[in-house]
Amino acid sequence: MLRRHAGEQPSHVLVLATLGAPQRRLLRRRRARRVAPEPPATPVSVTRVTIVDTQALDGEVEARRWLESADHAALADEAIARLNRVLHAHRIATADPGPRDVTRREALVARIGFGAGEEVAEGRHTAALALPPVDPGRGRRLASLRPQERLAALLGGRDAALACEELALRARADMRAGRSREAALTLRVALEAALSELAPWSDHGDLAERLTELRADREAVAAAANRALDGGLDPAEEASVDRVLGRLEAALRARTAGGFA
Repeated sequence: MLRRHAGEQPSHVLVLATLGAPQRRLLRRRRARRVAPEPPATPVSVTRVTIVDTQALDGEVEARRWLESADHAALADEAIARLNRVLHAHRIATADPGPRDVTRREALVARIGFGAGEEVAEGRHTAALALPPVDPGRGRRLASLRPQERLAALLGGRDAALACEELALRARADMRAGRSREAALTLRVALEAALSELAPWSDHGDLAERLTELRADREAVAAAANRALDGGLDPAEEASVDRVLGRLEAALRARTAGGFA
């Protein structure tokens, strides 16, 4: 049961099921075993996540009308956001940083539908629609190749991963998940790291100008981080964190825009 506050009625029900899991007796081997020179692929299990809205629809006719007219992409994004809140709670409860946030792009399939209580609890439905895969868009071949080029440079020792890059990614993940306090605190450290780490590349394109803008943002970021220590951020502060984080991300892209030798 998912609730925002204790004592409230649950807004959603989360149902998790593992499909294709190996039998437990097969997982109890204590020794290494020999394998064939060309072993077959190992079957993998799949996790099915069902998020059920507890607000009932008034009959099947209304339900079908809702299914046809609903904003399917928005509903899927809302479901992903709720799942990520569960994963965040799991990380905190278990003190394990492993279970990371997920995106729709990673889903094997996404469905929007309706059904009776017992149906949806078991991953079934009266009627449902399968959403098309997330399309990154056409005309972006160059952009799609850039990460591959960067990865090759990193693995080949021709480029270095900066601490501010990892911190910026964490801050962006927190912003997407609605964790603006965590984003503000992480951005403060990410910004200071970036100003130091990006300095040697200040002669690349317009990176010097971008660093000047980021230095001017220090006060706003520090204020947002201090507010995060005291409590939640207001919409203006959240917008400020998002704006500066966007500038930092643009500066990181500018450093690698010229390619790798």
